[in-house]
Amino acid sequence: MRKKNVVLEKIPVSGYAAEGKALARHDGKVIFIEGGVVPGDVVDIRLSKNKKDWAEGRAIHIHTYSDKRAEPFCEHFGTCGGCKWQMLPYSLQLEYKQQQVADHLQRIGKLALPAMDPIKGSRHTIHYRNKLEFTFSNRAYLTAEEIKDNEGVVLERNALGFHVPKLFDKVLDINTCYLQEEPVNLIKNTVREYALAHGLSFYDIRAQEGWLRNMVVRICTTGEIMVNLVIHHENKKNREALLQHLLKTVPAITTLVYTINPKKNDTIFDLEPKVYYGKGYVEEKLEDFVFKIGPKSFFQTNTYQGEVLYQVTREFAGLTGTEIVYDLYCGTGSIGIFVSPQAKKIVGIELIREAIDDAKENAARNNVQNAHFFAGDVIDICDDAFFEQHGQPDVVITDPPRAGMHEKLVSKLLQIAAPKIVYVSCNPATQARDLALLDALYTVEKVQPVDMFPHTHHIENVVLLKKKLLAVSH
Repeated sequence: MRKKNVVLEKIPVSGYAAEGKALARHDGKVIFIEGGVVPGDVVDIRLSKNKKDWAEGRAIHIHTYSDKRAEPFCEHFGTCGGCKWQMLPYSLQLEYKQQQVADHLQRIGKLALPAMDPIKGSRHTIHYRNKLEFTFSNRAYLTAEEIKDNEGVVLERNALGFHVPKLFDKVLDINTCYLQEEPVNLIKNTVREYALAHGLSFYDIRAQEGWLRNMVVRICTTGEIMVNLVIHHENKKNREALLQHLLKTVPAITTLVYTINPKKNDTIFDLEPKVYYGKGYVEEKLEDFVFKIGPKSFFQTNTYQGEVLYQVTREFAGLTGTEIVYDLYCGTGSIGIFVSPQAKKIVGIELIREAIDDAKENAARNNVQNAHFFAGDVIDICDDAFFEQHGQPDVVITDPPRAGMHEKLVSKLLQIAAPKIVYVSCNPATQARDLALLDALYTVEKVQPVDMFPHTHHIENVVLLKKKLLAVSH
């Protein structure tokens, strides 16, 4: 059983585990399966890892298909690394996501949990993202069928689309993507067709050469559309001709910017996007609040569910108008601004200075005068002098990245000892780890999963913590 190249035959798939992997059991061993299988499928699995108590592998053949399967709607399903759960009906996706949150909090956090509220599903299961990033590459990913059609010769071909999982230099040429509403596909296909027709070079990530690198498309619920074309170096003649053609073909674009990136990596946070057309930013709304989003701004990727997430956060905070709220990892201030009408004062703290500049501007745009934003690390900023100036928090809202909170910040929260903490997480596993540490002073009062990303295994979760009434010894 522990030899290499082991294939297990006719194994029934029983459920899902973390990271969207399917689950089966064989001879008392847990098997984690990749490869688009559904509980109820009976499959052959080629093992890639084979330990004493568990194994990992990929489904290489399906003998019997589950009656729970749905028909994938995208032609790129199975190759593209995006919507991996299309073969699972949405109601079941929600069921497994809810189970995933419960498993993490109980297994990792070992926490006493209240009855968990049912997950809040997304009203939109396609066309729900407000931002997509496409990559140009001179190395298109070819399917086995395409290679076979070329008689085994792997042809170099240009592509505009998404990176294929685990292949850093291969990009899948995307025809139609269902993650974002139109005119996203018109924009993408217009640029690709023009570039191919005019011999514009697509980037070679290995050789670090080529002209066209990336393209970011933002489509807001307000109807505003921003495109940021990232190129390796300036070529004014080609750039203006391409951008002019795009504007003429897709007049719905409200802002067109370009960024020159000669670096080895794709990050643009240290670069300066230049405005070619429009105001250089777009505006998005959450309830009645309007937020400015520039080419480098962070914003919740699913506006519709971002609003739901913030409504849950506001409800859990239970504000009455008298509270001082500390908003940690506040980013561009969206959560703090969203809850500000119900609070006495918002104190937002964020490491990235540009995000704090955006937060201050967003507060001013929405005439929010009780929100104050500070750039820096919470561990350094929140000292006695800071609390004396701004007040001790009645409620702390924390929305950390996937890695969760730094252990020093958890210690700082235990020291601050606010009556309530609302912990918003995009990774219930690291959230569970942090909650276990906070258990010394807090109890979990409410748990509310929110689905932001249909057809993926990703899940957001909001937890309300209340300070324990510790017995006083006499």
